[in-house]
Amino acid sequence: MSDPTRQDHARKPREAQDRVVIFDTTLRDGEQSPGATMTHEEKLEIAGLLDEMGVDIIEAGFPIASEGDFAAVSAIAKVARNAVICGLARANIKDIDRCWEAVKHAKRPRIHTFIGTSPLHRAIPSLDMDQMAARIHDTVTHARNLCDNVQWSPMDATRTEHDYLCRVVETAIRAGATTINIPDTVGYTAPRESAALIAMLLERVPGADRIVFATHCHNDLGMATANALAAVEAGARQIECTINGLGERAGNTALEEVVMALKVRNDILPYRTGIDTRKIMNISQRVAAVSGFAVQFNKAIVGKNAFAHESGIHQDGMLKNAETFEIMRPEDVGLAATNLVMGKHSGRAALRAKLRELGYELADNQLGDVFVRFKALADRKKEIYDDDLLALMRDTAATGAGDHLQVRFLRVICGTEAPQSADLILAVDGVDQRVTAEGDGPVDATFKAVRMLFPHEARLALYQVHAVTEGTDAQATVTVRLEEDGKIVTGQSADTDTVVASAKAYVNALNNLIVRREKTRPEPAIKSVS
Repeated sequence: MSDPTRQDHARKPREAQDRVVIFDTTLRDGEQSPGATMTHEEKLEIAGLLDEMGVDIIEAGFPIASEGDFAAVSAIAKVARNAVICGLARANIKDIDRCWEAVKHAKRPRIHTFIGTSPLHRAIPSLDMDQMAARIHDTVTHARNLCDNVQWSPMDATRTEHDYLCRVVETAIRAGATTINIPDTVGYTAPRESAALIAMLLERVPGADRIVFATHCHNDLGMATANALAAVEAGARQIECTINGLGERAGNTALEEVVMALKVRNDILPYRTGIDTRKIMNISQRVAAVSGFAVQFNKAIVGKNAFAHESGIHQDGMLKNAETFEIMRPEDVGLAATNLVMGKHSGRAALRAKLRELGYELADNQLGDVFVRFKALADRKKEIYDDDLLALMRDTAATGAGDHLQVRFLRVICGTEAPQSADLILAVDGVDQRVTAEGDGPVDATFKAVRMLFPHEARLALYQVHAVTEGTDAQATVTVRLEEDGKIVTGQSADTDTVVASAKAYVNALNNLIVRREKTRPEPAIKSVS
């Protein structure tokens, strides 16, 4: 067999190129990152952005995991316009039935069922090879009787014996699976192995030419994108990925990386996707905001420095010809060619047009609320950049009218000697309460003041500050992560005053914690009626 990683491709017209299906699992695998839990409304928003961007399949969640997951998958299934909506289910009838109940409302539903097939994973349910093959046959058959679009995954496929992997893949195909996903569950494999595995299955498994092979790679060794692209070269036609590479441990294949690799290097990777790449930056920043996982500055495609040039040689080359040091245009991923356009004299029409350019379509009442915040920001900050507006929109989304807690007033007193003090007015369920607290610095004093007015046992697991733009008047985006009894929540806010942003982010996290408490509160016992 020829080396599948060494294929030569004749350049084809784009319309004649093989289509690679983009399967996004940000809302399922991505949300499994500790602390990345999203609210119901945030999941619906992200699903809408994915659908609008042209993602083919949205894995909306794991319906049997919780009532919240079921509700989110069901709601997304009802509103999705174009994408296939997929739910995850373990290899048992109860999981599959629950999954179908959640996705059946979609225009194009899919059930994704899986079981661990490597020696390590077979030992967990104590099944021998024959018993596991029988379970795969029965559960995939059941799923196919409910839905004509069924995906099956042998979890930890890259560490499964090849003979047995071929056997169970054939079993799943015979039972009715239409997509076979090959997961590198622990990020163990390398590109050459990834390609060889797909090629081997296509060659050895009867019926493999009738179904779609998918690749699902984790980034534990930093090779997720390379492994996914190698699998595509070998014959896989579906890539499972997440926005910003969000996911367990080191994360998943990043959607933006594989999509832009296929676009920029289409000369050697002659495959097409249906993604509108101009929407990448907006959804990247929104996922970062709702998950609380900031994008590293040097992250490929969507990092703050991805299109920054500081060295003199690079800047000189860029001025003469942008292609000297840029292999793609900022506009290709949704970065505006011109950034600085807004100020205190800008009107509503200009703000609406700019926000539309950044991916936000607002109703008149929404625009009115944002315009008030924009004017307040313009009074404190002379120059309003795109990133400032994006931070403003994230902050607007994070502040709800029905929040239990709201920061009304904050004044901190700082000196060269500790302690510092914070004078805080906090609205608790609409009632203003005031307190002054001292601490080791203004942020510590502010957080102590919040705890005095709203006592709680949540532990501060993360406090993170990022400057939105440059300059002493730059907005600061603050992320706060809290943990309480196994529940992890995140809050975020932006302000030109870092302490104010910190207070709002902390309070936002507490509001999310209150919501989580209410959703996980045990149902009251039902008394029998005699």
